[in-house]
Amino acid sequence: MMKQYYYKFLVIAGVIALFLYQLYPPHEKIKRGLDLQGGVHVVLEVEDADKEDKSLSDLTERALEIIRNRIDALGVTEPVIQKQGTNRIIVDLPGVDDPDKAIEIIGQTALLEFKLVSDDSELLSKALEENVPEGYQLLYHREKDDRGILRETQPLLVKSEPELTGQYIEDAYVGYDNSGFPDVNLKLNREGARIFERVTADNVNRRLAIVLDGVVRSAPVIRERIGGGSAHITGRFTVEEARNLAIVLRAGALPAKVDIIYREVVGPTLGKANITQGFRAVIYGGIIVLIFMIVYFAAFGFLADFALAMNILILLGVMASVKGVLTLPGIAGIALTCGMAVDANILIFERIREEMKSGKSPKSSIDSGYRRAWSAIIDSNITTLIVGLILFFLGGGAVKGFGLTLSIGIMANLFTAVFVTKSIVDWVMITRKIEKLRI
Repeated sequence: MMKQYYYKFLVIAGVIALFLYQLYPPHEKIKRGLDLQGGVHVVLEVEDADKEDKSLSDLTERALEIIRNRIDALGVTEPVIQKQGTNRIIVDLPGVDDPDKAIEIIGQTALLEFKLVSDDSELLSKALEENVPEGYQLLYHREKDDRGILRETQPLLVKSEPELTGQYIEDAYVGYDNSGFPDVNLKLNREGARIFERVTADNVNRRLAIVLDGVVRSAPVIRERIGGGSAHITGRFTVEEARNLAIVLRAGALPAKVDIIYREVVGPTLGKANITQGFRAVIYGGIIVLIFMIVYFAAFGFLADFALAMNILILLGVMASVKGVLTLPGIAGIALTCGMAVDANILIFERIREEMKSGKSPKSSIDSGYRRAWSAIIDSNITTLIVGLILFFLGGGAVKGFGLTLSIGIMANLFTAVFVTKSIVDWVMITRKIEKLRI
């Protein structure tokens, strides 16, 4: 008889140990959302009118991975990057110091092309008169003036089809040109190096335009065949500009046009106020609930408080293990979960009181109380769980955080309010042979 309780207590101890392990240390395991530490919230939309839904979804997946690589290169800690629907990407960057730079890097297309420049001045003149020859396009070379302003300086007639694209880039890093300005050094993969070597060998003394997102960044003259798979992009960059360009080229070009349809910058001061007030509300509310349960239900109140503490431990442990993000609405979800946890115990204890008033023995009253309260507990918790899951799967941003904590808390509540407390009460009744209950 006692062996089954040892197994039950072993399960309870195992659950506590597991989630303590998952949670510790909490400041490293629980990620805080934007509203708790400040940062940037961006909603991106992938556009490609010629694609069907399935293909558009695939493009969004590819864009998401490229954006993830760019953000990793920025060194942002604990970013949240997720797909929403068919063609939207949600990006949360907590703790970002320069929001504008981060947003620019995230949304930059970074389509790099190497295109041969036409030497025919007559064709260029026709192109300037809006008569661009077939197979060519008119682009402009942009350079910075002495004040650092980017200006269009020289029209160039280039071939429409590139000789080489950025898909062959293996690495990109910052270097310095002969004038001492930062530039971007490119290292091509084996196939790209072979193509680049052939192009330079066949076009000595011609200009090769390096085009980034439809703008000529540099157009050097090919002096000789270039082997080894290396190239340079110059343009009087600052060190920061060269570094950012290297990041997007190294991560790859976005597979389609990506528009930023919504952006929000949350200040760290607001985040600090939110986290202070939110946790203060949870702590004060929790203390009041704990005291009330002890005063009103005596020993059973201590049991309910233990179940509540275990409930919160499981909730935070699950969030740590699934790498959930704690937001201010998430804290509200925890507070609501605390109320749901004690509510289940109140239903049970009040039902036990009613059974005792009818003249039943303590053991019979407890069994009947748990059994008859079970349907009400299931009804209230399952309906709340359904709402929480809907908020999590269909909601976005802060609403998703509320739905996550609420759903996890409800499932933990079903475990602690019935299995944990019932096991402890039954064990006490057997070992102590209590003949009268104070509840």
